Amino acid sequence: MVHAEMHNVMYHFDDKIAAHIRTLSGEVEPIGGKDMPVFDDKNSFNLRIANAEIAMNTASLTNAFNSYVFASPKSPVKDVTMTIVQGKLKVKGRLHDKGDIPFETDGELTPTPDGKLRMQADKIRALHVPVKGLMDLVRADIADFIKTEKVPGLSADGNGLIFDLKSILPPPHIEGAVTAVRIEGQNLILTFGAAAKVKTSRSESGNYMAYHGNQLRFGKLTMNGVDLTLVDMDPSDPFDFYLDHYLQQLEAGYTKITGNFGLRVSMKDFDKLPRSRGRQASGQ
Repeated sequence: MVHAEMHNVMYHFDDKIAAHIRTLSGEVEPIGGKDMPVFDDKNSFNLRIANAEIAMNTASLTNAFNSYVFASPKSPVKDVTMTIVQGKLKVKGRLHDKGDIPFETDGELTPTPDGKLRMQADKIRALHVPVKGLMDLVRADIADFIKTEKVPGLSADGNGLIFDLKSILPPPHIEGAVTAVRIEGQNLILTFGAAAKVKTSRSESGNYMAYHGNQLRFGKLTMNGVDLTLVDMDPSDPFDFYLDHYLQQLEAGYTKITGNFGLRVSMKDFDKLPRSRGRQASGQ
């Protein structure tokens, strides 16, 4: 595995899903029979997080559920929207397997003992009528109300919904135990492990993604004994990075070789690329 550390990175999973990685320490692990992570194949590796603090806004969560979690035509839920209201996560949608009945529920988020996220549903409404009393009458709970058996990354526990971030977000998938969650505006701030223990590079400052040790491939280059750091050319705001278009970001920057044959790549933010080179390619 390749050691990874990141600081102040806006990481795009796809055109509509991104996470603000404030700090991170972990490992890039090859999967799918690959002998090393390959930047050009986001299905070739997972990001195993040891310690991190990551912010994700409700717009990205909404897009993840609609385009990824509930994308199947057989999904029991459709047209999901997520917002933060008075410090709680409010979820609205339609129960597809019950005639597209509109529903909404809200609750506080807490980490589970195994590092997932649990939302305790304080109340559930269908057709804008409270149904908790009805559910009690038929001895049902949210596990009966929203069928989650075939939904990736989502399960029900009594009146709680449990989210597994590894399966909720598109590849490259992230693995790691969430140990704390708090709310800032429309953002969920997730702590993995002990965020205070995130290691920082001695040689880098500002916004960056650094990789060290083992092997890694990108483009035509394979690095043995990886020593690669991607640095933000504009440290005044987060390093806007999109793996699907990293080549365009690299072309807009420049590369230096260190005395021990490491690479330091200064890259332009994805959202600052000319439309014809990067943003148009992503459908923006």
